Amino acid sequence: MRATFGSGRIAGVRIRVHWSVVVIFVVITVGLARNRLPDAGPGRPWAVYWAVGLLTATVFLASLLAHEVAHAVLARRNGIDVDDIVVWLLGGVARLKGEASNPGAELRIAGVGPLVSLVLGIVFGLFAWLADSISGGNVIVEALTWLAAVNVLLAVFNSIPAAPLDGGRLLRAFLWWRTGDRLRATIGATSAGRGFGWFLVLLGLFLFARGDALGGLWPVLVGWFVVAAATMERRQAQLRERLAGIPVRNAMTRDSVTVSASATVAEFLDPHHRHGHSAFPVTDGAGAPVGLLTLDAANHVPEPRRGMVTAGEIMLPLSRVVVVDPDDPLAELLPRLESGPENRVLVVDDGRLVGVLSASDVTRTMTWLVTTDPRHRER
Repeated sequence: MRATFGSGRIAGVRIRVHWSVVVIFVVITVGLARNRLPDAGPGRPWAVYWAVGLLTATVFLASLLAHEVAHAVLARRNGIDVDDIVVWLLGGVARLKGEASNPGAELRIAGVGPLVSLVLGIVFGLFAWLADSISGGNVIVEALTWLAAVNVLLAVFNSIPAAPLDGGRLLRAFLWWRTGDRLRATIGATSAGRGFGWFLVLLGLFLFARGDALGGLWPVLVGWFVVAAATMERRQAQLRERLAGIPVRNAMTRDSVTVSASATVAEFLDPHHRHGHSAFPVTDGAGAPVGLLTLDAANHVPEPRRGMVTAGEIMLPLSRVVVVDPDDPLAELLPRLESGPENRVLVVDDGRLVGVLSASDVTRTMTWLVTTDPRHRER
């Protein structure tokens, strides 16, 4: 899942927004402005319903963001760096750079999200009660009541003991504490997640069969996401187990082809200078890495300007590229590795580029592991 644009930082954590957020924002706004708010306070100008609907949808997304920021803040307090928070169609995801070191940390990080949503639900409920006591039922009371209900629902849903939901993390923390085996705990939590996801899919199909197409869409969509995410989480846990003890240097591609930051796009795209890759590290005059340039970014430069635009102008800056040491554990990078040319990891030693790591490098390393004696992991 890739974010399409950034929207700043909160508590030092980079926030990214997926294009699908527009869909849920429109659905909530239209649903409130055309149905729920007019029913609660009939006779108002339509502009009032739309204004309150827009404001309510915005506050809901802010509540969702608060839920994820809480995860991120607790993660950092427990020694885990945070890549970013991505808000998308079905909620939000705080992407962590590592895992909790013990069951207690896992419990705190997982539990704080539903707790924040529950507190927000209670606060909105109190505001709705006060507004109703002062002015009686109106669109503001209805909007606050909706926000209270949806935040409580968010807290309850996320507490279901099924990965990748927060409740699944809580279940994994308990199983980890009980068995002392993180992998077994992850398999247990993800099995529960897959079971819950398939239940939602079947529920949605049942509603479809009864003629409730809209009512059946959301369970199918959410259920499919839960199944896919739980399956991916299990695979990553099994990969981490297999890759335990292997440093990045054993998997990285050495002697990678680099591009000078001062090189023009025309020079970069010259077929004689290409080496069959889709992304290239960019270096400065001293040979130090400063970013990453993809073929896709270069090809988007209009042809008449390719002789004037440089690699340094269109590259991903180093601040947006994952940079690691060659002796860092390969297993710890798995949550941060995705497919795609822009998802390369630059391996740097004392300011010098020594290699590049991609998802295909990890796959190649895994293939090597399963075809050789696991006791001999050094190449």
